[in-house]
Amino acid sequence: MSHLAPVPHDTAYYAKCMLGGVLACGLTHAGITPLDVAKCNMQVNPAKYTGLTSGLATLVREEGQTGIWKGFGPTFVGYSLQGMFKYGLYEVFKDVYSDLAGEENAKKFKPAIWLAGSASAEVFADIALCPLEMTKVKIQTSPSGTFPTSFGAALAEMKKNKVETRYPFGSLVPLWSRQIPYTMAKFFFFEKIVQLFYTHVFTEPKETYSKSTQLGVTFASGYLAGVVCAIVSHPADSIVSLMGKPAHKGKSIGQIASETGMVALATKGLGTRVIMIGTLTGFQWWIYDTFKSSMGLGTTGGK
Repeated sequence: MSHLAPVPHDTAYYAKCMLGGVLACGLTHAGITPLDVAKCNMQVNPAKYTGLTSGLATLVREEGQTGIWKGFGPTFVGYSLQGMFKYGLYEVFKDVYSDLAGEENAKKFKPAIWLAGSASAEVFADIALCPLEMTKVKIQTSPSGTFPTSFGAALAEMKKNKVETRYPFGSLVPLWSRQIPYTMAKFFFFEKIVQLFYTHVFTEPKETYSKSTQLGVTFASGYLAGVVCAIVSHPADSIVSLMGKPAHKGKSIGQIASETGMVALATKGLGTRVIMIGTLTGFQWWIYDTFKSSMGLGTTGGK
C-alpha cells in the first residue's frame, strides 16, 4: 500500500486503526449517553424539555437514575462498529486515493484526499450504525413504559414492528445526510488544524516533540474541529430526532423541515451539541491517537 509513511501500511496497520476507532467512538458516545438522552428529548419535545440541566432533572425525576442511561447498549455497540469503519476505512481510503493520485498529486491535493477518504469510510460506517441508532432513538424518545429499554428486547420490538419503525435501514438516508458532511468536516478540519499547529506554532519537525505535546495538539485540533462540525450538521441532526416522534409518522423530510422552520432546526439544542460534540471529537481523536502511538504508529496528521 502506501510507501510514504515510516510505518508500513499493511493489514496489521489497518486492523490497529480499526481497533483504535472502536475505542474512540464506542467509549466516548456511550459515556455521554445522558447528554444524548437530554438532547434527543429537547429536539422531540422542546416544550417539556427546555434545557440540558432541567431536561436531565425531569428525566431523573420521572424515570430515576436509569432514565438518563437509556439506550446505553445500542449506543455502545452501534458507535463501536461505526468507529471501526469510520477510522479504519479512512486510513484505507486515504492510502488508496493517494496511490491512485500518484505521489506528487497526493501532496498537492491533500485536502481533496481527506474529504474523499472520510466520505467513503462514512458510507460504510453508517450502514453498520443505522439499525442500532434507530433503536437507540426509539428507546430514548419513547414515553416511559411504552417501549422496552433493555437492548435485546428493544431490538426484538424494532424487528417485530418493522413496518412501523422502518427498521433496520429506514433512517439510513437522513443518517448519511447528517454523518457524511459531518465526518468530512470532522476529518478535514482536524487534519487542517493539526497542519496549522505544526506549521505556525510547533515549527520543529513533529517527531521532535514529546508524545504528550503531540497528543495535546491532537486534542485541541479535535475539539475545534468538533465545534465546526456541530454547527454544520445540526439541522440534519434535528430532523433525525424529529423523525422518531409519533406525531411526525409518515411525514416527508421536507414536510417536517418546513413545519419546524429553518431557524429552529439550526438552533434548537445547538449550545448543548456544541459542547457535546467539541468535547466528544477532542476525546475521540485523543483516544485514537493515544492508541495509535502506543502501538508505535505515531499520531495522525502533520505539516
